[in-house]
Amino acid sequence: MESAPSSARAQVAEPEASTRRMSRDERREQILDAATAVFAAGGYAGTSTDQVARAAGVSQPYVVRMFGTKHELFAEVFDRIGRRIVAAFSAVPAGPAAGDELAATYVRLLADRNLLLVMMHGFAAGADPVFGARSREFFVEVFEVYVDRTGGTLDQARDFLAQGMLLNTLLAIGAPEHFGADPRLGELVRCAFGDALPVVDPAAQRAGEHRPDDPGPVEPRPAAGR
Repeated sequence: MESAPSSARAQVAEPEASTRRMSRDERREQILDAATAVFAAGGYAGTSTDQVARAAGVSQPYVVRMFGTKHELFAEVFDRIGRRIVAAFSAVPAGPAAGDELAATYVRLLADRNLLLVMMHGFAAGADPVFGARSREFFVEVFEVYVDRTGGTLDQARDFLAQGMLLNTLLAIGAPEHFGADPRLGELVRCAFGDALPVVDPAAQRAGEHRPDDPGPVEPRPAAGR
């Protein structure tokens, strides 16, 4: 009996490659991604390691063996997000346009609602010694990057952080999705996000440049510290 052609043998072998076992590092990243989504939805107090395990498609004992307690898992997820934000800011080159680019970089990051919500949950749990210390480190790191890249004053760096927290809060309470129901909220949202609104508002993304219920053009907001 003749052996199968090499092309046929390759086709048979393909599923084995696609179902290969993940390495430990790959599995770790998969669990961290799942934990980010679950913590974003339920917060620290409202989330269990069992929920994270189900979302990642692994057993709860496996999550515990890899990360330890829920506290240790959330600390790693929170730190991972902080490092991602600081790294994105640090990639902005110093110069006259740095303030605008730092603001644009942050808006792009906030399009990931899981990142935003886990960050806010971590800040809200700041009474915890670990989460509080990491939150303070994160703020200081962003503060220093802003001053270094822009050459701006400390007051301008403070205003940049304050603007970021305003955007965080508006996104966390769903303001961009609901501002059509209240003209006053609409004014605040348009003032805060300016021409970046379509980046963070799914309805604006679907509709194009403006939402159907947006009563007027979006005015660009001044860049922080400019």
